[in-house]
Amino acid sequence: MPPIDILMLKAMHPDVMDAVAERFTLHRLDTVPDPQAFLAETGPRIRGLATGAQAPVDQALLARLPGLEIVASFGVGYDTIDTAAAAAQGVVVTNTPDVLTDEVADLALGLLLATVRQIPQAERHLRAGHWPQRTYPLTSTLRGRTVGILGLGRIGRAIARRLEGFGVAIAYHGRRPQADVAYAYHPTLRGLAEASDVLMVVAPGGPETNGIVDAAVLEALGPQGLLVNVARGSLIDEAALIGALQAGTILGAGLDVFAREPHVPPELVAMDHVVLLPHVGSASVETRAAMGRLVVDNLVAWFDGRGPLTPVPEAPWTAQARSTQA
Repeated sequence: MPPIDILMLKAMHPDVMDAVAERFTLHRLDTVPDPQAFLAETGPRIRGLATGAQAPVDQALLARLPGLEIVASFGVGYDTIDTAAAAAQGVVVTNTPDVLTDEVADLALGLLLATVRQIPQAERHLRAGHWPQRTYPLTSTLRGRTVGILGLGRIGRAIARRLEGFGVAIAYHGRRPQADVAYAYHPTLRGLAEASDVLMVVAPGGPETNGIVDAAVLEALGPQGLLVNVARGSLIDEAALIGALQAGTILGAGLDVFAREPHVPPELVAMDHVVLLPHVGSASVETRAAMGRLVVDNLVAWFDGRGPLTPVPEAPWTAQARSTQA
């Protein structure tokens, strides 16, 4: 059997690169001196693509890979992949769901608590030696609040289950109500914001959700409201958020993701009522290792003829499977 050529757009975890190289012929686009010349010469031989959110896969790239069969993406979000163009070319796209659900949900709760109780700010107060001179100011509380979840998917549900233990009211907004949950459903995001004291953003990125949390939503959240985002920075109108935080339209924010990562607006960095993290929702050693294994396992399963393990809903394989089952 001829070797199977796999292209990796940027460096991934060493274990992933080693595992791909052990099973396939691995090419690294980020290490070749002339990527365009490489794609012209080697692109037609590439049958698999391994990538992450930091390396977009657009129609132009797909066109340079006419023999491509599968894109194995590292992460649950895949908004940087043009899935419509991939499907039109017959290319299956996979992601790494489930293995990171609990990790991100844990981080979301930690970020919520850090934001509402100002945990990082209180620690800075102690480290700066201010405690002997003055106690740290009183903070807000999670008690009595309603947490509204934007996006009740796998991670949203895991967050909701954790929130149940805190005794807070839970509501959500999504494309449609879900019959198997008892949380209050709001058909509009603005309605959810009006009914909530905390807006937890967990929805997928992409054109449909770009800037969905805008000035009107933040105004509806109100002056005691908190925004927590562990999804994608693109869901938030960052200029509107900065304005709302500066004007006191909302009380504070906890952000793990940003519109132009790794660049964070200096206005956000300067604010002391905002908790900022460098996109670490799934960033534990164990979870990232599990995500990497799933990237490799999807490639191996596909080229072994077993089909993809975790195809995204837009993948042609998924459509084929559904039509077969109908």
